[in-house]
Amino acid sequence: MNKRKHKRQLVDYIDFSDLCLSEDTEKICKHGKIIDASVSGFLIEIHRDNLSRHQDRQNLSLDHLVGEYVNIFLPQMNLDLEGKIHRCQHKGQGTFQLGIKFSSDIPEYWRECLMDLLPYPGEFEEH
Repeated sequence: MNKRKHKRQLVDYIDFSDLCLSEDTEKICKHGKIIDASVSGFLIEIHRDNLSRHQDRQNLSLDHLVGEYVNIFLPQMNLDLEGKIHRCQHKGQGTFQLGIKFSSDIPEYWRECLMDLLPYPGEFEEH
């Protein structure tokens, strides 16, 4: 049985924009949310309406993206993240979750620092 190498961190939803293929910068998705993160990668959630390509909006699967290198932009942090799509899952009602592993050239210490900066659920709730 495979065990996680790094502990997952629940994060407050973090908006991202412009999920693009790294190779040709073709936009896959206009925006979505990071819903889970670890030192090795992150889990994003996107809605079918935010998919840029017509053929993706017509399918119940985004499995053809597995193995693709992608970039996403985090506007709140003014930060680009790069990784490889590891898995895709249709969660129903037009919602997809994609597991993305950080690129191997991103140092682990940098990824650990990023985890410290990501907000945990409720951190920014108004009182």
